[in-house]
Amino acid sequence: MDATKARTAANGETPVEQRLIFFNQALREAIDEEMTRDPTVFVYGEEVGVWGGSYNVTQGLLDKYGPLRVIDTPISEALIGGAAVGASITGSRPVVDFMYQDFMGIAMDQIVNQAAKNRYMFGGKNALPIVYRAAFGAGIGNAAQHTQSLEAWFTHVPGLKVVAPSNAYDAKGLLKSAIRDDNVVLFFEHKALYRERGDVPEGEYLVPLGVSDVKRAGANATIVSYARQVQFALQAAEQLASEGIDVEVIDLRTLYPLDIDPVIESVKKTNRALVVHEAVRFGGFGGEVAAQIQELGFDYLDAPVKRLGAVHAPVPFAEPLEMASFPSVESIAQGVRELMQGI
Repeated sequence: MDATKARTAANGETPVEQRLIFFNQALREAIDEEMTRDPTVFVYGEEVGVWGGSYNVTQGLLDKYGPLRVIDTPISEALIGGAAVGASITGSRPVVDFMYQDFMGIAMDQIVNQAAKNRYMFGGKNALPIVYRAAFGAGIGNAAQHTQSLEAWFTHVPGLKVVAPSNAYDAKGLLKSAIRDDNVVLFFEHKALYRERGDVPEGEYLVPLGVSDVKRAGANATIVSYARQVQFALQAAEQLASEGIDVEVIDLRTLYPLDIDPVIESVKKTNRALVVHEAVRFGGFGGEVAAQIQELGFDYLDAPVKRLGAVHAPVPFAEPLEMASFPSVESIAQGVRELMQGI
């Protein structure tokens, strides 16, 4: 891939020169640029300062902005979640690092009952510009308590926006939009993507929250996904193209608010839909997407909507078992084949 190729910015207007950087570097640039632009933005969480974050997202920010704006916290997720509420109400824009999505369960009262409800309960008087960041997902051997995909929990809660980018370009633009948003945004980063490179332009650009993106156009079937599984879906689509099956791939990017319209428009064209995510299939976010496709696009379907997700079990530590526990490129390709056959 050419690191300096021209690409159109997210607003569809200005062509920009690009370069290849890692996913975690793109996130760091987003935070750095927003901290420079707005002195009310600050970062805190476990190991964000001296260690630069568990995946180096905040590396170097402590030296640049000092300990009043880059703060290492105690190992107390309740504190981490709750302090953001007070900070945001009093005029700051906290970017909070929970390290792992799994740990957010300890802060559910602060996130679900305090942050998510505050603006509603006080008649909109308070803005809560909070970004809660967390790594999630399997595939790098972190075992059962550091590997879950729990995003469906949070999409169920009114007052929370939920974001899960699939590539470095979107990650930077979405995080900048999240930091500028006056609502609570949960920003989930698949840990296997941190060392993936992507084309990211220098300079200012935003990717709006709540807007899906067609990553690959196709005519025979639609794959709907988010985060790392979008990359798998694109690889599966290339594999299927050699078999004469033309697949469209849609990246949701924001899970809530959900932009379902591009999905329905795609299904009108392809007449088939496969929804894929790494979370456990039972009760996963894919069920909501599948239901909306059925409700809004039923007349266009030539086959029932199909779902792929992880097995209903804790994620194993053993690599062969771990890799077999969630959808792969091959299982996605096979899912489309079955969809084409009406299975």
